[in-house]
Amino acid sequence: MRKALRIGTLTLLVLFGPALAGCGSVGERRSDAESAAAGFERSLRADDPNGLCTALAPETRSELEESEKASCEKAIASQEIPLGGTTHRVDLYGRQARIVLDADTLFLSLFPDGWKVVAAGCTPRPGRPYQCTLQGG
Repeated sequence: MRKALRIGTLTLLVLFGPALAGCGSVGERRSDAESAAAGFERSLRADDPNGLCTALAPETRSELEESEKASCEKAIASQEIPLGGTTHRVDLYGRQARIVLDADTLFLSLFPDGWKVVAAGCTPRPGRPYQCTLQGG
C-alpha cells in the first residue's frame, strides 16, 4: 500500500509539478509573447521611441546604438520598421517566438523581465533566412 501511495504521489508530481512550480503553460507564453509584440506595435504606431527601445532585447538595442552611433531613442527613428497589423500566427520555440503579422514578422525572446523583440521589420526569403531591418547580433 505504501509503495502504491509513493508511485501515485510521484505520478501527480510529474504531471502537475511544472504547474505547481509556476512555469507558464504554452498558452500563457504564447499570449505573453503576443502581448509584447502588440506593445511594440502600439509604440510604433504612436511614434514612441522610448516604448520601442524598452521593448527591444538588450543585444538588439546595443547593436542598434552601435551601428547608428546614437542613443536608441534617436537611432530607432532612422529605422524603417513597417506597422505590422493583425497577428496571423504565433510560433513558440522554447524561449523564442515568431509573430507573423500582416506586414511584418517579429522575433522575440523570453528574458527574466518578459518577452523582448530580437528582430523586427522581417520579411521571409524562400529557402533563406529572414531579412530584417532591425536585429541583434
